[in-house]
Amino acid sequence: MTDDPRLAAARYRAAHSDKAEDDESTVPPPPGSPAARAYSAADRAAVVETAIQQAIRRGEFDDLPGAGKPIPSLGETHDPDWWIRRKIETEQLTGLGPPALMLRVENAGLEARLDGLGHETDVREAVEDFNRRVIEARRQLLGGPPVVTPTRDVEAELAAWRERREARAASIAEETDAAPPRRPWWRRPRG
Repeated sequence: MTDDPRLAAARYRAAHSDKAEDDESTVPPPPGSPAARAYSAADRAAVVETAIQQAIRRGEFDDLPGAGKPIPSLGETHDPDWWIRRKIETEQLTGLGPPALMLRVENAGLEARLDGLGHETDVREAVEDFNRRVIEARRQLLGGPPVVTPTRDVEAELAAWRERREARAASIAEETDAAPPRRPWWRRPRG
């Protein structure tokens, strides 16, 4: 067996062709030569172009999203990483980016995240973890935007969390007091 399948295919064509064996037009150049590289590049280009044309004829490119529409934000500013940003937006990926930007985003939604926690120890750990990451990001000299996110006072965040929690409990209590209590279905009178 030969290592080069193109050479084996050429030998097969030469052995099974109606032409004379001395016709050298069907034999490809030796592998590794510049002519062989050009031959293979031209062959690959022809195969790719044929596959594209067949797919167009089958209609595989007809109903693609964004067909016939301009590419969004194409001519605004030159950004070499435009495709990365668009992929992050379309896939809604999180946790990617410089620490300074990620900490700013987390800082903006920290109260909502803390409100989802049920115990004071969990809130305390979350705020301490946030502060630790802010301080660590300030110490690193990785480049990128500067870290301007402030650290949070743990006790002040705990007090604010307690106030928000009590306000939610009071509003729930008001809603339940306004509506008459419903009896369970098994204790309702039959009628």
